[in-house]
Amino acid sequence: MFPRTTTKKEKRFLRSTMFTGIIESMGVVEALPEATDKMLTIAVGDLSRELHRGMSLAVNGCCLTVCEIGEGKLKFFVLEETLRATTLGELKKGEEVNLELPLRMEARWGGHFVTGHVDCKQPIESIKDLGQEKEFWISYPAFARGFLVPKGSIAVDGISLTVGKITAESFCVWITPFTLAHTNLKSKRVGDRVNLEFDLLAKYTARILQGKKEDD
Repeated sequence: MFPRTTTKKEKRFLRSTMFTGIIESMGVVEALPEATDKMLTIAVGDLSRELHRGMSLAVNGCCLTVCEIGEGKLKFFVLEETLRATTLGELKKGEEVNLELPLRMEARWGGHFVTGHVDCKQPIESIKDLGQEKEFWISYPAFARGFLVPKGSIAVDGISLTVGKITAESFCVWITPFTLAHTNLKSKRVGDRVNLEFDLLAKYTARILQGKKEDD
């Protein structure tokens, strides 16, 4: 007996828990988490039709679970640790955020593998206009030095970007006009902090090498 063919409706929800760093749309913060109610409310428009309760959505690179859906809005419970370790604790009402649905199992994907588990939040050190594009310099912590390589991948507020130059304390990424127009980077200023998720393969490789060093 042949396996049953998956219907189009079912395929809408056949998604992994991984992301690719390709931002699909922008949302707007409507209500912020409070001490007695850790719910974050975001207006997402038609994107809500692609989701159901319990699914994941990347918000500025943070993987969150959809708790409630209604009238083009989504509600997420945000852990205290997430508020502390990411820029979600610094959001303002009316602020735009980057949104990405999980990777469809059968879909072609671009970008790179992104887990939605933010490693740190770091400030933008400088923004330089290069004609139509922009050059962002972002600081990074010492523990991440081995995770960065020129032409390697990094997720900045959930956006898959290519690492440019690297110094002892910062790195740069070059932002195309399309990315500027379709992500929250267009509103970023020097000093603003962004979520960073370093390349998964780089982190695993560094951990394996560290383990071998400890064994020797």
